[in-house]
Amino acid sequence: MKKNNSFQRSRIRRRIRGKISGTTERPRLSVFRSNKQIYAQIIDDSEGKTLASASSIDKAIASKTVSKIEQAKLVGQLLAEKAKEAEVETVVFDRGGYVFHGRIKSLADGAREGGLKF
Repeated sequence: MKKNNSFQRSRIRRRIRGKISGTTERPRLSVFRSNKQIYAQIIDDSEGKTLASASSIDKAIASKTVSKIEQAKLVGQLLAEKAKEAEVETVVFDRGGYVFHGRIKSLADGAREGGLKF
């Protein structure tokens, strides 16, 4: 019997988090995707602090009328700018149990274009 999607995603997410953790040298870029919005943050797990965050709710992005994939790319670029201000250059990408496709891939490409390395 097939389990529901949220349960499957939580199992995948736990498995990924068992292997990935953010350090002070390489913090973790965590992604959350809802049906309408996308959120990303850079987290230092050793101290338990969020160093930078961006989402599609931010005024700079929400005011633009673009597709959700383009919105995700803008979020990635905005996050890369905020990461530069926080003096973060390299990160570990945590896709949060989502398939690396569509909006997740677009966000990663936008962050790479903005100057983040992972």
